[in-house]
Amino acid sequence: MAENGTKEGKEKTKKALDLDLNNCTRDVWLVKVPKYISDRWAKAGPNADVGKLKIRRVPGMRADVTITLSDAICAPITGISEAESLNLVRNSSTSKPIPNEHKFKISNIAAQTLGVFSHTPGDKEHIPPIPDRIQMEGKVVQRAECTPVQSKSYMNIKREAISKAREPVRKVMKIDKHVVTCKPVANHAMNIQYEKQKKKEGKKMRDDKDKVTEILFALFEKHQFYNIKDLVQETKQPIAYLKQILNEFCNYNVKPPNRNMWELKPEFRHYKEEKPQKKADDSSSDSD
Repeated sequence: MAENGTKEGKEKTKKALDLDLNNCTRDVWLVKVPKYISDRWAKAGPNADVGKLKIRRVPGMRADVTITLSDAICAPITGISEAESLNLVRNSSTSKPIPNEHKFKISNIAAQTLGVFSHTPGDKEHIPPIPDRIQMEGKVVQRAECTPVQSKSYMNIKREAISKAREPVRKVMKIDKHVVTCKPVANHAMNIQYEKQKKKEGKKMRDDKDKVTEILFALFEKHQFYNIKDLVQETKQPIAYLKQILNEFCNYNVKPPNRNMWELKPEFRHYKEEKPQKKADDSSSDSD
């Protein structure tokens, strides 16, 4: 059994560490882009044209890399509310047109080893089940940071971000009509029902102490533990007066399992604890 368990554990470990390395020799770039570009790229459809990359190499200098975004990516986002537009601005994005020209600042990663991985979720309900897929997309050979070229559209984005940041999240609005969704109530239904029940029962009067004591002892003959609410309901006595009598004849439990419950003191109990029966050997020896 132990060997089988070890084999199963090894198989699970192998399955968890399965990695597709078909693209491990492919060279990729790791580029940091502004939030407004990453949002537009995330909303673009599969195999969509998002832009064109231009690399101009100069001998003895770093390559001059620029990217020109497509018109569909730079177009303003329409069909959203003012609150959604404000939420985009607060998340370092925008619904306005974005600049189409950006430059890449190239940095050296000679002292680092970086890779890009992708995770494709499987389908457990499929027959047979399709497991999750982890694949290496390539080895990072160049690192860059995408920065916008100073333009009018970029300045509009920054101006909007500064102005919207001053606006409060919640605003006071003037209401022209009365709100009728929540009308004030003079007396709630619960209070009316309570008053009716109180009138029906009448005012609780103190009975003779001996009479109340007899009722309590009769109740404790049925059950060992009682809640104060149940005792008040059974005896029809004021709670303060009832507690005075209970303190004389009963103990109040403050620990589980019978927490907040009352029980008779040992000297007033009519029942006895069951004692374990003697063994047959002892009884036979006594008879001898």
